[in-house]
Amino acid sequence: MADTVYVKFEKNVEVHSRQVTLGQAGQIYCADPALQEKCRAMKLAEIKEDGGRQVCSILDVIRLLQAADSSLNVASLGEPDFIIHYQPEGSSRRLRHWLKTLAVCGIVFIGAAFAIMTFNNDGDVPKIFSDLYFQMTGEKGADANVLNISYSIGLPLGIIIFFNHFSRLAFSSDPTPLEVQMRSYEDDVDTTVIKNEGRKESGVDVS
Repeated sequence: MADTVYVKFEKNVEVHSRQVTLGQAGQIYCADPALQEKCRAMKLAEIKEDGGRQVCSILDVIRLLQAADSSLNVASLGEPDFIIHYQPEGSSRRLRHWLKTLAVCGIVFIGAAFAIMTFNNDGDVPKIFSDLYFQMTGEKGADANVLNISYSIGLPLGIIIFFNHFSRLAFSSDPTPLEVQMRSYEDDVDTTVIKNEGRKESGVDVS
């Protein structure tokens, strides 16, 4: 009776070795432990550039496994095409990530502050608060009245609650809106990389 090898690959996998085996790229399962380890150790790809990507197909995996043993049945439970992304390990890489994170945080902070200020200016929020305060109390309030103070406190507090990003203060275990958008962006990038690779192989210009 032929053995069945179950393979599962995610759309994008990060590896830290240039010589990529099946076991590093995805999940391999077989009822025979020895055969499973043999399959996991098979070389799938070699990536030469730091930060390089290589698109692989499940057909490449099937050919590799059946070239070793033509009697194997291969059952795929994951993506038909997937990306192997090589990133070297090391403290210098972690330092670059921290620097990038700090740079992005700074840009986002300045950009968000500028957007809020221009929105308040376009909507003339201080005048609206002043008019509302006068309608409610019959008196002209100072610039730093209770409405302005409440608005200044409520705006960042509302953003923090909406994004729900602080684990100790989170109201639920659901993904935050930011996480949903980031996952959608990553999925779109992976899909584009896979499609572009397929067009290059078929001779279609993607530039």
